[in-house]
Amino acid sequence: MTGADNATISYELVDNVATVTLNRPDRYNSFNEQMTLEVQQVWQRVRGDDDVHAVVVRAAGGNAFCTGLDVRDGPWWEDVNVWSREDPGVRLGPKQQGVWKPVVAAVHGMAAGGAMYFLNESDIIICSDDATFFDPHVNGGIVSALEPVGMLQRGVPLGDVLRWALMGNEERIGAETAMRLGIVTEVVPREELWKRADDIARQIAARRPEAVQGTVRAIWEAVNQPPAVTRANGLLYAHLGNGDARPQIEKNKQKPRIR
Repeated sequence: MTGADNATISYELVDNVATVTLNRPDRYNSFNEQMTLEVQQVWQRVRGDDDVHAVVVRAAGGNAFCTGLDVRDGPWWEDVNVWSREDPGVRLGPKQQGVWKPVVAAVHGMAAGGAMYFLNESDIIICSDDATFFDPHVNGGIVSALEPVGMLQRGVPLGDVLRWALMGNEERIGAETAMRLGIVTEVVPREELWKRADDIARQIAARRPEAVQGTVRAIWEAVNQPPAVTRANGLLYAHLGNGDARPQIEKNKQKPRIR
């Protein structure tokens, strides 16, 4: 078991499952510059550590998974040349950091606005029955763009994404509706949330990691690629990722068939 604590998040690795806990409960786990940098460092660590087979992202405290940017601190990039600015989602999202190890997100309480930077790039999202999803951008007169676009790429219906983005704080998507829309795939009682997320991650982590990561990468890259490129990459990844599995495949062929 290995663990690490930063100022805004905690990290623990047990039996090939890394658990990342957002840990600013007094600020509803909103992210500031420090959290953004610490999350990026964690994704780099996850990507480079072959002992990590799966990841759980969750949040401390009783009220919120994440409420987006910490409005008290405000954007820290405004003094940077406008052509050199980088959206914080580039650092917060695992896929933009090149992480192809499966990420299971466990959402409780409020998941608002920029929380979608984490969720839109998670592979499996589950939530507790008290979870609510909403977007406060328009209430503050701020354009909401990258978060709803990410929801569209996940397959959330256009009309529901528009309603979520335009209704602001007054439109709260509850847990059951979130499952109907495809934002989450499972709703559990609050007291079971962390255990269920860990169970899912452990089941995945028990599989051959090369096969799992190749599967994750092929599926995600298919979202934004033409079908011909998707098929070519899929075949390539199958050849690359299955080479080490050939001895086991041949061994399975020799087993007597069950009739």
